[in-house]
Amino acid sequence: MKPAKYMEEEKLIHKAIKALVQDLGPTETARFLNLRRARRLDSVRRHRQWQAHLDKDKFFDEIFGAEKGVERRDRSGEHRDQS
Repeated sequence: MKPAKYMEEEKLIHKAIKALVQDLGPTETARFLNLRRARRLDSVRRHRQWQAHLDKDKFFDEIFGAEKGVERRDRSGEHRDQS
């Protein structure tokens, strides 16, 4: 398998805009390039809200499984027994 070759950023931008203008026309291309990116911000906001209410230790135990007899420190630095 050949290693991937990437074109220079300027060339990529030029070709992409050219393709958009050919397919959409100049007005719709400009409209597309100026669309708000609000959905991305909304997903970041949702993720931060989820994290704010997250119990890290419980989450890690659910994902990675709690090991019996393994001591873990809680947020205060105190040991917790996992047995």
